[in-house]
Amino acid sequence: MSGRGWPALLAMLVLTVAEGGLGRSAAAQSLVADISDHLVAVTTDFAGTELLLFGAVERPGRVVVVVRGPLQTLVVRRKERVLGVWINRLATTFVDVPAFYAIASSAPLAEVASASELARQEFGLRYLRLNPASGAQSDPDGGFRAALVRVKQREGLYSEGLEQVSFLGERLFRARIPLPANVPTGSYVATVFLLVDGEVVAAQTSPLVVSKLGTGARIARVAEHDAAIYGLFAILLALSAGWLGSIAFRQG
Repeated sequence: MSGRGWPALLAMLVLTVAEGGLGRSAAAQSLVADISDHLVAVTTDFAGTELLLFGAVERPGRVVVVVRGPLQTLVVRRKERVLGVWINRLATTFVDVPAFYAIASSAPLAEVASASELARQEFGLRYLRLNPASGAQSDPDGGFRAALVRVKQREGLYSEGLEQVSFLGERLFRARIPLPANVPTGSYVATVFLLVDGEVVAAQTSPLVVSKLGTGARIARVAEHDAAIYGLFAILLALSAGWLGSIAFRQG
């Protein structure tokens, strides 16, 4: 953020503290944080956006920002070559998988906390808990888990360290988390952690909703709740397009 951007950020932080009714008690808190938008509207021309998280700390420390959600169940398949043909032979199902996960920190994670603390807080893709469903194919070598993470990273839905937390002085901080155009709709959680001497001493969570609006949202609702009507409309639309194309072809 440029120098001109920090005054605006400071003003937003002051408003957040005032609206939260913190007043003079804010000085006694270790951490005050918020996000710029609690609702991200996905319209037909949505091309992605950036989520701004900002705040202030009462004492020096390291800040970690995590944005995650919504939860989903995913099936990961492994291909094997059989008689010269690649086919799906093995598969496992993961439950409660965050559809989106992004983390930023004011220092490299290895310097923020010990490996045990990173694992306990799920800081970083290495420590993100991805649990196979009960009765699903086991994943002893972590191959299915690694494949899931690779796919999510390739889609731009899992990231770590792309945007670091930056400070203005020792108190004010901000971080930008990119949300790609294919970000799933649903409920998210943005959490800001303050760590001192490798331990979490304060955390603040803010809700975030990514929701479809406009014509795209209405079409999605029809497709979900009235599948028969949506299918009939799609068939009629395809027939109309074919008919109009044949007329244009004959006239040409």
